[in-house]
Amino acid sequence: MAKKTMQDVELTGKRVLIRVDFNVPRSKTTGEITNDVRIQAGVPTIKYLVEQGAKVIIMTHMGRPKGEVKEELRLDRVAERLAELIGQPVKKLNEVVGPEVEAAVAAMQNGDVIMLENVRFLPGETDNDMELAKQLAALGDVYVNDAFGTAHRAHCSTEGVGRILPGVMGFLMDKEISVLGKALSEAEHPFVAIVGGSKISDKIGVVQNLLEKVDCLMIGGGMANTFLKAKGYEMGTSLVEDDKTALALEIMQHAEAMGKKLLIPVDLTVAAAIEQPETAQTVGVDAVPADKMALDIGPETVKLYQQAVSDAKTVIWNGPMGVFEVDAFAVGTASVAQAVANSGAYSIVGGGDSVASIEKAGLNDKIDHISTGGGASLEFLEGKKLPGIEILQDK
Repeated sequence: MAKKTMQDVELTGKRVLIRVDFNVPRSKTTGEITNDVRIQAGVPTIKYLVEQGAKVIIMTHMGRPKGEVKEELRLDRVAERLAELIGQPVKKLNEVVGPEVEAAVAAMQNGDVIMLENVRFLPGETDNDMELAKQLAALGDVYVNDAFGTAHRAHCSTEGVGRILPGVMGFLMDKEISVLGKALSEAEHPFVAIVGGSKISDKIGVVQNLLEKVDCLMIGGGMANTFLKAKGYEMGTSLVEDDKTALALEIMQHAEAMGKKLLIPVDLTVAAAIEQPETAQTVGVDAVPADKMALDIGPETVKLYQQAVSDAKTVIWNGPMGVFEVDAFAVGTASVAQAVANSGAYSIVGGGDSVASIEKAGLNDKIDHISTGGGASLEFLEGKKLPGIEILQDK
């Protein structure tokens, strides 16, 4: 995907409208930012623009205000944190478009940084309303998209603006698609993928696309239940997508026909309910009690998956192995995280829950690439075209 980057265009003195993904988690009680990884990830791009003497106008969203102004979703704290990280003032505006914004942009000097208010306060943003896109585009001379996390959305700030202004990639966007693209096209083998999460319907495209490329695919989380049901096992009260069992069976048969390893759990941690961890027990997949549900992979499955990962040269992991938010059902996910970190493989972790489990285990520095995009990395791994990238200029 040969798209132009910031280094391919003249930036000095230009008004650069940049879309970042600073949708960071905050404390529900104090509003404090609890994890600034996404802001840190955007710093190299913004610093480069400043060093080049650009006038930097930042767009981002926060939460899902659905076109309404929500005081708790204003970006003041994000601007404050960014200012600390880049070591210079960031002027935060209270509007996204309009006279106040136009006046602030007109008064900018080379190297200045301003941040527009939450773009999703405007209903036209998520509708990709071209009138709003024109108002945004009028603020800039060049458009930079550095928001991989929203590249799968065709919104005004991610796609519409790119129809009007010459659009290029920021450093983070470039790195994300380079790493993921290389993994899909030039991965070193053995190539292992671990796919978890609750539903097969959410990840079917990823499973099908990865199966063509990997040597071994491991399934965990709630979606594994559907594969087990497809093999004829009774799953008690577990989450099962009954309408997807035929598809699961087809995938397993396809994997076998291609000579690919497709691993599903051989044992499970089950309990009466997520809220009743005291009822947890380990059972074989052929012995799930009628009144219990699968909430994690079991110890024998952990060993099986660890062995497959230890032999790998490339590993992609997306999605947890169980209900990892509850300690009793977090063992599988934590064990897989540790195995990925310990392997000598080039490791890529994507998806919010997988990233959270890596952070929880303190293994960030042991992973080669942690993707900032949940849905975007999924769609990229499916082989889909992402509108926020497609709209940018080709080299």
